[in-house]
Amino acid sequence: MQNGKTFTMTGSPGQGGLLPRSLDMIFNSIGPYQAKRYVFKTDEKNSIEIQTEVDALLERQRRDNNLSVPKTPSTRLKADPEIADMIKPEETSKSDGVDDDSSYSVFVSYVEIYNNYIYDLLEETQEDAIKPKPPQSKILREDQNHIMYVAGCLEVEVKSAEEAFQVFWRGQKKRKVANTRLNRESSRSHSVFIIKLAQAPLDADGDNVLQDKNQISVSQLCLVDLAGSERTGRTGAEGTRIREAGNINQSLLNLRTCIEILRENQMCGTNKMVPYRDSKITHLFKNYFDGEGKVRMVVCVNPKTDDYEETLLVMRFAEMTQEVEVARPVDRPICGFTPGRRHRNQAFKDELSRRLEERGGPIDPDMPPAANTLILSLPSLPSCELTDPHDDITLPRLIEALKNRQRIKQMLMKDYNKIANMMKPVLQELDTSLISKDNFIQEQNGKLIEKDKIIQGNKAEIERLEKKTKMQEHKIDILQKTTKIFEDDKRSLQHELETREQRLQRELSEKRRMEQRMHGVISDTQFKWEKECERRVNALQLEMQNKLWVKDEKLKQLKAIVTESKTPGRPEPPPQDRLPPKRSASPSPVPVCCLKTIMVNGILPIQS
Repeated sequence: MQNGKTFTMTGSPGQGGLLPRSLDMIFNSIGPYQAKRYVFKTDEKNSIEIQTEVDALLERQRRDNNLSVPKTPSTRLKADPEIADMIKPEETSKSDGVDDDSSYSVFVSYVEIYNNYIYDLLEETQEDAIKPKPPQSKILREDQNHIMYVAGCLEVEVKSAEEAFQVFWRGQKKRKVANTRLNRESSRSHSVFIIKLAQAPLDADGDNVLQDKNQISVSQLCLVDLAGSERTGRTGAEGTRIREAGNINQSLLNLRTCIEILRENQMCGTNKMVPYRDSKITHLFKNYFDGEGKVRMVVCVNPKTDDYEETLLVMRFAEMTQEVEVARPVDRPICGFTPGRRHRNQAFKDELSRRLEERGGPIDPDMPPAANTLILSLPSLPSCELTDPHDDITLPRLIEALKNRQRIKQMLMKDYNKIANMMKPVLQELDTSLISKDNFIQEQNGKLIEKDKIIQGNKAEIERLEKKTKMQEHKIDILQKTTKIFEDDKRSLQHELETREQRLQRELSEKRRMEQRMHGVISDTQFKWEKECERRVNALQLEMQNKLWVKDEKLKQLKAIVTESKTPGRPEPPPQDRLPPKRSASPSPVPVCCLKTIMVNGILPIQS
């Protein structure tokens, strides 16, 4: 099943795309008001001229006799089965706002932009099997109304939707397509099918087209089939296909850049230059970027999950294009004729034909229409049937009736001329008054146009301010959401801070309890060691006292021995091994000067 961009434009039998539906609506709307072929004539400067009926007839005869000029497909020929029955009868539509006092004609052209060169797909080239001639690229030019067009492009006048679609299909077969890994018939170029609708008012009688080039209005509908962006890694492109893909991607990137700058100028009130000259597709539609016309975009995406990233980019681009609005009013020419001319002229012709059938007899074409109407009111002719060759009554009666009609006709014509001469100064006076009123109306219209310009400027300023306000509101919403996020983060941080403070308080209280416990342990240890030191000091003091007592005893014994040895005549006593008597447990006081004490970390060591 086809579901690409080209299928969206063309469709298939029973499922017409945008192109056949647009053509069907155009010709259903202007069908009864189309001018004869070659009444409207295009030139090489993107303008349309008007020919008289005689010149158009001569042009048709010349083109029919000249075989070298390519003939447009006839609407009476059988349609190509590939394009037959594109639109179902129940799906046809038409516009209700068509001006029936104008005459219309439709011109179509078809070009493609391949590798940033423009080629005419409707150009007739002579086939040469030995040395084929490559197609010549066209150039872009700007006409006197500053509208871009393709110079030298063939424009074909068509009179039906089938004929226009046949012309399109003739060019479609020349379009550049190629087989890639993702698409069997991938478009390698951007194609542009241009439909021009020329409109010119009818003259005051409502019969012929007004021969005034300044009164011609031209509407243009461009149906663009853009080639899709490609990634060479996925399409498997090589050689020429890589170059084609590069040019396609570059032109699409430039289109995106132009739309982004338009959006920035619109949203921010800037006046940046739109780089539409960087590619032919944007340069061709320069006038649309300047605000002349409307642009509608149809985006085709692939539902495959592998194309998610490309689909996301395309949808973001489409969303951005919806925010771009560039509008500029276009003044349409005013012919100043009374509306309803075509219907009144047709009604007059129908009534005249009806009375001719009733009364019989020719009507002088040189007479004014009002005189012809008066002549129709004359008495009817008597019976002219001759039943006998010798009838002398019927012919004299007919002659008398004709004379009577001639006399009445002359009287009516005299009265008509008299009344016409009386009416001429009245009409001149009315024309003078009408001219003065027209001048006044034009002056008021000029003032009204100035007021409209001021109003449009104020509206544009209001729209700019409204958009700026919307942007500020959007920024405020973003700031509010950011503030809410920050407040949530602040509350979570405060809660975490309170939790940590509570944990810190618990740790501090635990630390104080630990310190108190450690102080108690230290005090107990200190007291314990003080007792131990005191015990050791007492033990050492007792030991030292015992040692001093032993020394004193030994000194006393030594003194006694020395004293006895100095006494004459006394025999020296024999040495005896006597032990000093044990002293009581209660120690005698020890001089403080014999002890040296040092206090270190609550412990009292003793040194002698």
